[in-house]
Amino acid sequence: MSAAALKAARGLIRDFGEVEQLQVSIKGPGDFVSAADLKAERTLKAELSRARPGYAMLFEEGGATEGSDKRHRWIVDPLDGTTNFLHGIPHFCISIGLERDGEIVAGVVYEPTRDELYWAEKGAGAYLNDRRLRVSARRQVGDAVIGTGMPFRDRGDQPAYSAILASIMAATSGVRRFGAAALDLAYVAAGRLDGFWEFGLSPWDIAAGMLLVREAGGYVSDLSGGQTMMTSGDILAANDHLHLPLAALIREATRAPRRG
Repeated sequence: MSAAALKAARGLIRDFGEVEQLQVSIKGPGDFVSAADLKAERTLKAELSRARPGYAMLFEEGGATEGSDKRHRWIVDPLDGTTNFLHGIPHFCISIGLERDGEIVAGVVYEPTRDELYWAEKGAGAYLNDRRLRVSARRQVGDAVIGTGMPFRDRGDQPAYSAILASIMAATSGVRRFGAAALDLAYVAAGRLDGFWEFGLSPWDIAAGMLLVREAGGYVSDLSGGQTMMTSGDILAANDHLHLPLAALIREATRAPRRG
């Protein structure tokens, strides 16, 4: 998984350099970035297929591919943080999760511009390059910095999200929106963020990151405390001290009557 991510990342880094130059053009870099995304996907498919020929695949762009091995599936986002990439912002990643019998058992999140490789295997811990990861030890919500992803354009329930955001902003030391959910979850695993929540994500956004958080000692659930993250796309990740208080803030905010 790591070798596949590193190989695909070489192309992304080259393309990212081109995108930065294209920012000044009238046409803009949108088509170029779409091509870069698809090129990374082709590299990842080729490398993962070579390593495990029978595994099924689920890619953001290419969709689902059945495999002869019915127990295993790769769940891959070749470029998480596409909007950042498009605008020349150096915060994006490749995310690869391995699902066995419906459970994520291995994950890799690679951030090329900082050469940071986050990886985890079920029961073996989570790591950043060669360093073992642990979620933060903060116990008080008031000391916490929380990551999130915001709905945009006509996507998601913006009033509900705004109510939750207001509640968490008022209770914590700050909220950050970086624009790449897989990296947000990796940052929770590394203790850089104390928690993270978002609505309506896709399996490739969260598969690897969920395992990173769990193997770093954190807790991951949907927004009601269940385990429907891969189907609902709603996720809350934090350490075991902050998860319940954050879940309570989210629950109270969504129940509160809205002004209008």
